[in-house]
Amino acid sequence: MKLGVLLFEGFELLDVFGPLEMLGQIEELSIELVSVKKGAVMSAQGPSAVAEQTLSSNACYDIILVPGGTGTRTAINSSEVIKWIAERGCNARYTASVCTGSALLAKAGLLKGKKATTNKLAFSWVCSQAKDTQWIARARWVQDANVFSSAGVSAGIDMSLALIEEIWGDQRARQVADWAEYQWNSNPDHDVFAAKHGL
Repeated sequence: MKLGVLLFEGFELLDVFGPLEMLGQIEELSIELVSVKKGAVMSAQGPSAVAEQTLSSNACYDIILVPGGTGTRTAINSSEVIKWIAERGCNARYTASVCTGSALLAKAGLLKGKKATTNKLAFSWVCSQAKDTQWIARARWVQDANVFSSAGVSAGIDMSLALIEEIWGDQRARQVADWAEYQWNSNPDHDVFAAKHGL
């Protein structure tokens, strides 16, 4: 299987590399970082990641992962980014977003009629991108058919383990979490942050 991870200027570091720490343990899965152009893409925190593939390539992916970050406010107005998400998402077996990446999925039409969640601090802004999505405030992550969306930043790690469980089984997901010495919150409804932010 092949995973395509979208990068854009201002992406959130943990939104990308938290899930990749988990998904990278799956030997059957190859991973490509994708952006408007090849080369360094600066994160919201400053360090850059290197995109190996461009959005204009004809590469197909079994899974696509869309992170959030301050850069989503710009990326959401990029026709090239939204087109890539829409086209690759329609053809992928699974589509996943972390944090405000769900706003990009919504803009691309992939959340129409579906349940989804996002970062609690940006909940109102993300919800405004799609009135036809059932936004779940109290959720660590949400799975609706083949679309996974997570709450803010670190929640993407829990979601990625749920995605591993969906494809490769519970035992594999727990092995990956144990290898990383990560205590997996495997209950998607266990969300302490919604109440903290008045949702």
